[in-house]
Amino acid sequence: MSVFNDVVLAPDDPILGLVEKFKQDPREDKINLTIGIYADENGKVPVLNVVKKAQAALFAEEKPHIYLPMHGLQTYNLSVQRLLFQEHHSVIAENRLATVQTLGGTGALKVGADFLSQLFKDKLPTVHVSDPTWDNHKAIFKGAGFTVKAYPYFDEATGGVNFEAMVDYCKTLPKNDILILHACCHNPTGADLNEAQWTALAQLIKEKELIPFLDMAYQGFAKGVEEDAKAIHIMTNAGLPVLIANSFSKSFSLYGERVGALSVVTTSSDEQVRVTSQLKKMVRANYSSPPAFGAAIVGHVLSNPTLRQEWFDELSEMRQRIHAMREKFVALLNQGQTKKDFSFIKAQQGMFSYSGLTKAQAEKLRSEEGLYILDTGRICIAALNEYNITLAAHAIIKVL
Repeated sequence: MSVFNDVVLAPDDPILGLVEKFKQDPREDKINLTIGIYADENGKVPVLNVVKKAQAALFAEEKPHIYLPMHGLQTYNLSVQRLLFQEHHSVIAENRLATVQTLGGTGALKVGADFLSQLFKDKLPTVHVSDPTWDNHKAIFKGAGFTVKAYPYFDEATGGVNFEAMVDYCKTLPKNDILILHACCHNPTGADLNEAQWTALAQLIKEKELIPFLDMAYQGFAKGVEEDAKAIHIMTNAGLPVLIANSFSKSFSLYGERVGALSVVTTSSDEQVRVTSQLKKMVRANYSSPPAFGAAIVGHVLSNPTLRQEWFDELSEMRQRIHAMREKFVALLNQGQTKKDFSFIKAQQGMFSYSGLTKAQAEKLRSEEGLYILDTGRICIAALNEYNITLAAHAIIKVL
């Protein structure tokens, strides 16, 4: 008898499990549109020019590989703050922003979840995520002890946001309940709130005394770096206790380096010091200190005006290529059939699209056409290119 006799086999991750099946598929014309990774026009994950320059500079320094402090690399943390808010914003000028480096955006969510769990340990509020959302949102907050519920979000009829239903739901919530919100490029749907909706939602959150936790893994992939942070500014300017998880996996193409941060907007510099001390305590209990190299790359680029502008330019090229793929994909889909109008995909933002395809259609695409998408119908638009986009569109048309 083993102490592990009763351990059950965990199901495959809905995304990573499909990635493994794709790798095992022997077909040469197979296409992978499952995982959220940006690929260039040749289907390759790019190494950005600014990353190459930063790596060369860091290697030339030959510094020892010592532990970072619990809060991470300070030049990186300051760069994160300036990217989220710009240098002139009052939260930076008044030293009210608590920021710690984390293991990607996932680590930021985990540290934030643990912090909130400790803050409300006597009576945990409920965490509310969008329907649908990134599956790890549920796992992370359930793992921290929270009850997790879903608020209405996606409108299947329009391919956009059902804002009225979302607002009606939020009106019923008690004080201190936590709302997990996608700041831009909603994952998995690509459907974002507009500025007027964000403003109205911020006012409602303030009236109900709720806590907004914004996840921003795709800053720069919708409209631009500053434009994509608009929701964060609206929430902060409304005087709310905002938590922000952000990541550079996509925007710097540094997926394996796990470069993220958690920032918390506080009401004073004294409060910021106390909050930071608790965030460091959460980091210590999770992984002690974050890795150095990826953060050093991002910090080096963002703290250098020339490299920072070069990064803006490279990010803009990635964003424009995704937009171009959206336009062409919709044109190919709509030209080839009359059963379904896919025009709503053009209005969605970021790397993903909720295509409206059913689980049965997704399974048929994988088994018969070698086109891998998620059972939910989510498609990674950022993985399309001139070589596979026509094949992908024709495969979808076949299963309609």
